[in-house]
Amino acid sequence: MSIEQNLSQLCNVSSDKKNEHLFIYLTGSFSLKNLNEFTDLIHATVKDEKPQETSIDFSGIAYLDSAAALALIQIQKFFQSNNMECSFVNLTGEAQRIFSVIHEQALIKTPLKTKTKQDFFLIQTGDAFLQLVRDFIEIIEFVGNLLFAFFYTILHPRTLRINDVLFYMRRAGVDGLPIVGLISVLIGLIIAFMSFLQLKQIGANIYVPSLVSFAMVKELGPIMTAILVAGRSGSAFAAEIGTMMVNEEVDALQTMGFDPIRFLAVPKVLAAIIVVPILTVYSDFFGVVGGLIVGVTGLDLTVNTYISQSIKTIKVFDIVTSLIKAAVFAALIASIGCQRGFKVRSGAQDVGKFTTSAVVSAIFLIVVTDSIFAVTLYYLR
Repeated sequence: MSIEQNLSQLCNVSSDKKNEHLFIYLTGSFSLKNLNEFTDLIHATVKDEKPQETSIDFSGIAYLDSAAALALIQIQKFFQSNNMECSFVNLTGEAQRIFSVIHEQALIKTPLKTKTKQDFFLIQTGDAFLQLVRDFIEIIEFVGNLLFAFFYTILHPRTLRINDVLFYMRRAGVDGLPIVGLISVLIGLIIAFMSFLQLKQIGANIYVPSLVSFAMVKELGPIMTAILVAGRSGSAFAAEIGTMMVNEEVDALQTMGFDPIRFLAVPKVLAAIIVVPILTVYSDFFGVVGGLIVGVTGLDLTVNTYISQSIKTIKVFDIVTSLIKAAVFAALIASIGCQRGFKVRSGAQDVGKFTTSAVVSAIFLIVVTDSIFAVTLYYLR
């Protein structure tokens, strides 16, 4: 028989007009399937009778699930909020067990997650600015802890995990050689070809080697290498530490008396500082080789002429400052990757979020730092 056919049999109603007391006798099964039907029926009955007191009798119930029990409690709360007494009588043992699993206080507590409200533009801007300030403070705090860990490692060199440093040098350096070499060759080819299109108009093809070598050594070599390392290794550092945070491995290290920054971050930062300058020299070389290909095949320059013109342009000062920039970029990439990893708190979603943040923040800091270097080195020279 369907719920609609049984609906009239769910609740038997009798009332005492003198005492304005309404009795509702529940019979049959009450579950999620007919929840809306019997709640609407009870509300309609109370609305018609308008009693001061209501008693709901459970002696005839054959089945009651937790959804129906919760609905009845909500009905009771609704009546009480409208100054009507509502009581449950003749509860069976099964019904009492169902009601015992419902936490009534949770029904009146404020939700932990409030409803999202659409803020005004100025409020959103202010929140974004405050978040930026908090993020900056967290980065400064992490850098301070990292420097302290470095000084401790210098004073206690035996605490440095050499095997981990070598492992990350291989991952950040050796494993990155193919992609760095390929990108550098292509960048050299592009610069040489585009500069040739402009310089040929005034018969200055001989300056193409100088332009390529100067651009690669001064700017493109360090910055392109740093961006590639940020995408490969910076994200890997953040994801690795973030996963350890989710799995509570970092908490386990602290419990065993290890400093997580000294144990996890120092080897990564040290490895990056060592290998990124080497990758930069590698990138500069392949960038010049890319330009050499265009020079020999398209500009009718000999290999000897191209190399001699490149060497005349490159100064020792340019090479040294290029390596210094690469080391600074490496420290920024590894530090921001580790810092973002330590910010992970819950779940794979957080790991992905802070891994992305590590790459974006590292590239932004690389560009800003490179701008500072460009202005500073101009006045120093």
